[in-house]
Amino acid sequence: MTANESKAKRIQSPCVGLCSTTVGDRVCRGCQRTEDEIRDWFTLDAEARAARMQALDALRVRVASRFLHVDDPACLEAQLIRHRIRFRSDQPSLSRAVELLRVGRTRMQDLSRYGLRRHASVALYTPDALYAALQEALTQEALHRLTTAPTEHTV
Repeated sequence: MTANESKAKRIQSPCVGLCSTTVGDRVCRGCQRTEDEIRDWFTLDAEARAARMQALDALRVRVASRFLHVDDPACLEAQLIRHRIRFRSDQPSLSRAVELLRVGRTRMQDLSRYGLRRHASVALYTPDALYAALQEALTQEALHRLTTAPTEHTV
């Protein structure tokens, strides 16, 4: 098996190595999955994992769009590559921007150099403060999904 075939067969995961469920959070602050989704991830079939990844991307896009606009997706991608920040080819630009801010928020100053622009409501936020607000909104949305999701009933 070649390296590319091996890479293609790996199970992709939204994990970013920042699992807060280990400290008691019901929803991970890193990837926004529930503790059950994290536990069961590798038992899901490829279709179910892909659907969940798309739902997580949609969550990030919905929330990040309140704070940011991607002016130059190619610039954003180039910066992710330059700084060796993991992303997927099918990942929407705003979801990628969340990853960029997560990793680089304390070292970034001019977001336009990364193809990003803050919305007017957060124009004065530093990248670190912007990420904190974004992270809080992501967590609240993910918790809302957890509390409004249909529950499984056993017979």
